[in-house]
Amino acid sequence: MNIGIMGGTFDPVHTGHLLAALCALEQAGLDEVWFMPASAPPHKKNAPLASAEQRFVMAELAVEGNPQFRATDIELRKGGTSYTAETVDLLRELHPEHRFQYIIGADMVMYLPKWHRIDDLTAAIGFIGLHRPGYEIRLGELPERIRRSVRLAVMPQIDISSTAIRAKRASGGSIRYLVPERVREYIERNRLYES
Repeated sequence: MNIGIMGGTFDPVHTGHLLAALCALEQAGLDEVWFMPASAPPHKKNAPLASAEQRFVMAELAVEGNPQFRATDIELRKGGTSYTAETVDLLRELHPEHRFQYIIGADMVMYLPKWHRIDDLTAAIGFIGLHRPGYEIRLGELPERIRRSVRLAVMPQIDISSTAIRAKRASGGSIRYLVPERVREYIERNRLYES
């Protein structure tokens, strides 16, 4: 199977993540998309506000009802800094029958040359780069070996971020329609991101 990996802090997972996954699934001919909350992303300075367990539960709730989406806690169980190369090694060891592609935003496409063990990654997997508001993907500026591993996908330009959702919660605003309804209920029930 051709599996797309949607990694991220998912603090919280939101509608934009689901839409990105759907666009990647359809445009890159994926069989499934696995949502994989990161333990500690190397490029993020601040620790997630929700616990690893809460972020995984929210990912599970978000993908309910779509048989082509699933949540995996592989990075959370591994712990430590979530380097994609180490996760890919583990995924390929556990699932040698699958092909993996990483779904990344436009901001990350241009950052690929700085990724840990990028040469190993481009030899092992492909990347699906999604257009995102405020970011321009200039594939011609990437080294050839990286450029060959990137496939671009288009998604509707909706400007939703986990940061803005947390800020809305902290100020008492509604996050309805920004996150799936079951995720919103979970956040409110557990009083996540309140000031």
